[in-house]
Amino acid sequence: MKGNIVLASRSPRRLELLARIGVTADVRPADIDESPRPGESPPATALRLAEAKARSVRADDHVVLAADTIVSVADQQLGKPTDDDDASRMLRLLAGRTHEVTTAVAVLDGGRVRTQLSTTHVRFRQLTDDEVGWYVASGEWRDKAGAYALQGRAAAFVESIHGSHTNVIGLPLDIVVHLLRDAGCTLLAPDHDGPPTLAGRGEDEA
Repeated sequence: MKGNIVLASRSPRRLELLARIGVTADVRPADIDESPRPGESPPATALRLAEAKARSVRADDHVVLAADTIVSVADQQLGKPTDDDDASRMLRLLAGRTHEVTTAVAVLDGGRVRTQLSTTHVRFRQLTDDEVGWYVASGEWRDKAGAYALQGRAAAFVESIHGSHTNVIGLPLDIVVHLLRDAGCTLLAPDHDGPPTLAGRGEDEA
């Protein structure tokens, strides 16, 4: 029987989301270049990076779960802000507009990688300069694609969301459950207590 799931991310938000569905994971952050390639679409970037993250921490006796989230608006990909000014710029770009949050999830099981995309449309209301300054001063934007956290103070900026809420936080749980089950993990079972297991598979199976 294979061991626990490995999460190829240092994001505490993703770890917390997994805990909601009873999944414990060993954290092994991926160390890759997350820069988009010229002309690459947000879905293509997310899929490429999620798979690269999974492969970079490959563990033969574990299932590896990786994800990459990209915020895009007006054909611009918004990664993680570099400083206060960059965070302010991103928030002003999002204000009064609808943007897309795209997350690719990758599950590596032996030599096989399963991937799937989730896209959510989020609309921000208009923001005042004071509101932007208030949010940037909070520091909540740090290490967040698009410079905001839906589960935090930025919830006050959101007019509407169409799609998965957990996708916006960084890990679409519906897709995670589907991919992990496809890899053989036992999840969300009423008679299952403890970390996910790979049901019905022996040590010598890929």
